[in-house]
Amino acid sequence: MAWQQATIATDSSVAEAFADALMDAGCLSAAIEDALAGTDAEQPIFGEPGEPVEQMWQQSKIIALFEEDCDLALIVAAAATACEIALPRYTVERVEEQDWVRLTQSQFEPIRISDRLWITPTWHEAPDENAINLELDPGLAFGTGSHPTTRLCLQWLDAHVTPGVSVLDYGCGSGILAIAAKKLGAGDVLGVDIDPQAVRASVDNAEQNRVDAAFCLPDATPAETFDVVVANILANPLRVLGDMLASHVKPGGRIVLSGILETQADELSAIYAQWFEMDEPVFDEGWTRLSGRRRG
Repeated sequence: MAWQQATIATDSSVAEAFADALMDAGCLSAAIEDALAGTDAEQPIFGEPGEPVEQMWQQSKIIALFEEDCDLALIVAAAATACEIALPRYTVERVEEQDWVRLTQSQFEPIRISDRLWITPTWHEAPDENAINLELDPGLAFGTGSHPTTRLCLQWLDAHVTPGVSVLDYGCGSGILAIAAKKLGAGDVLGVDIDPQAVRASVDNAEQNRVDAAFCLPDATPAETFDVVVANILANPLRVLGDMLASHVKPGGRIVLSGILETQADELSAIYAQWFEMDEPVFDEGWTRLSGRRRG
């Protein structure tokens, strides 16, 4: 079986509506991308939950998939009519049947975090059997180690976790930070997330890695303090959660924060300086890691 794939040039102001119209007219899938991606004119777009995206790409393209025997031209024309726009420019190519599972797996290679810490998908051989290998596959929850914010937190844990310390991973996603802390020698480890699917994924990933870590929703978080609290979320929730997160850190304990854009570092550091002696921020590809020690 094969498919037709169209790459359609659109104005960013109508891209979302046009993609929806394509789906209504019989398209199998439609994804909006930056038409200038991979060039010097590429625009990074950042947004946070509950906040509107302030800008869109100057030029967009829609990658749309169609059945092999459908009238692709008719569907594109119908979508353009529904959106009251002129017929856009587009190109068409044939997409052959493939082993999509194997193709997807080939895109995820082991990730080296440090000399002793690797993230390895379950279908790969561990690059270094003597290293600490986190067995983690891409899934529904955020956190495979490829994003700079996750990498920054893992590097901090690798450098600072000592045997027996207690760790709270707030906004645990896939559970990767909690699992890493446990494999690095931490004692009691708890991961918390607002998404039940993330909690389920974290439990499964902990079992896959043969570590004993607990995971729960925020309402079930015990009123306890920890030696280390790590929160790899986003700046907006970190602004709101500062007092709560600080209350879970023992006097003299450490906090680690990420999901923060480089331009937001000073503001977030000032907020957390109410409770912590803050370290110098660390940056990676436009993202920031903040850390600090709780005042006694």
